[in-house]
Order: sequence, then structure tokens, then C-alpha cells
Amino acid sequence: MDDQPDAPPPSFPPPQQPGASAQPGVPPEPYAPSAIAAGSYPASYEADYPQGGIARWRPFLQGWLLPLPHWFALFFVLIGAYVAIIISWFAVLITGTYPRGLFDFVAGALRWANRVNGYTYLMTEQYPPFSLGEEPQYPIRSHFEYPEGGIARWRPLVHWLLAIPHFIALYFLAIGVFVVYVIAWFAIVFTGTFPAGMFKFMVGVWRWNTRVVAYYLWMTEEYPPFGLG
Repeated sequence: MDDQPDAPPPSFPPPQQPGASAQPGVPPEPYAPSAIAAGSYPASYEADYPQGGIARWRPFLQGWLLPLPHWFALFFVLIGAYVAIIISWFAVLITGTYPRGLFDFVAGALRWANRVNGYTYLMTEQYPPFSLGEEPQYPIRSHFEYPEGGIARWRPLVHWLLAIPHFIALYFLAIGVFVVYVIAWFAIVFTGTFPAGMFKFMVGVWRWNTRVVAYYLWMTEEYPPFGLG
């Protein structure tokens, strides 16, 4: 009988190290596709860098026209999510449990919004699916772990207050994202490439924002870390 412990299952997607090279002698890529994968926080965000570049015509249409069908659909989806959040507020307050169906719907709305937001900001050429699901093959992915142990009943009353320091930091980071987007817009028009460092910064801000939104909506009790990683 083999007494050796089973090897842990591989994570999905497999983590890649920035600058790693698949073959000896091949120059390392400055920014690997999954170099900034999600961490261990219950709410995660990850994105694949567009190694093939972004077509130069896309900034003229992708930032506003092409996502319009999604934003129209999301308008109604987010109204439904807002109702689900209100119901979950009372459910957690009274029972200490976030109803699984409501959690999945809110998480799906946030995933969908994150994908469309990334597409609008030219982070990928791939058109986002109309879906509340995980969509693991899409270049922009979000995951939200259901709190199996429940949520303390007092948390819906104070999470908005505890999250204020994060919202202040994210306010200034949002200004930086806008500046990065403008620079990246011109970079793509002239070079067909999203600057890797700017992409990494933008993904870090969206990751931070995803964690804070999940905490603010009492989807987790774990306080989010301050950082882009």
C-alpha cells in the first residue's frame, strides 16, 4: 500500500510566472498570459494579456459601440441583482445565511459586468458571452466562493462602513485607470499593442475592486487586502 500523500490537484488556470520561457534559448515574454492570476481571497479576478495584440481599429468602436448590447442587458440584470441584494440583506440579518440562489445570481451579474468592463477597456478582442456563468475559457474571469459557514448577522449593518478606506483608495486608482486607458487607446491605435505594464496595473485595480465589492455586499466575511496583487 502506498503511504505517500496524494499530490494536490492542479489549479485552474495553471499559474505562469512572468518572464518564464517555455524553451531554452527563447526570449522570455514580458508579461505571461496568466501571470496575474487570482490569489486566495474568496473573490478573485484574473485576466490574460493579449499576446497577439489588439487590432488598431478596435479603440474606435470597442470602447462604446460594440458593448452596447451587453450594457443594455446588464441594465436589467443589475436591477435584478439589486433586488437580490436587498433580499439577501434581510436573509443574512435574520438567519445568518446568504441564500445560495441569490448569491449565485449576484455573483453571476458581477462576473458578467467584469467581462464587459474589460472588453470595453480594450483588454481583449474576444466578444464577451451573454452569461452569468464562470466562462473559464474567456480571457477575463471572476470567481466568488460561496460562504458555506454562513455570514454573521451583524455584518450587513457595518460592511459599508468598514469598506470606506478601500473606496477612498479605489477612487484615486480609478483616476489612474482612466489615464492608463487613454494612453493605451493611442498605443493600440499606433502600435496594435496594449502596453504590458499598463495592462497589469489595470487588472490589479479591477482585482482590488472585485474583492471590495464582494466584501461590501457581504458575500464574504474576510476583510479584503489593500493591494493590486
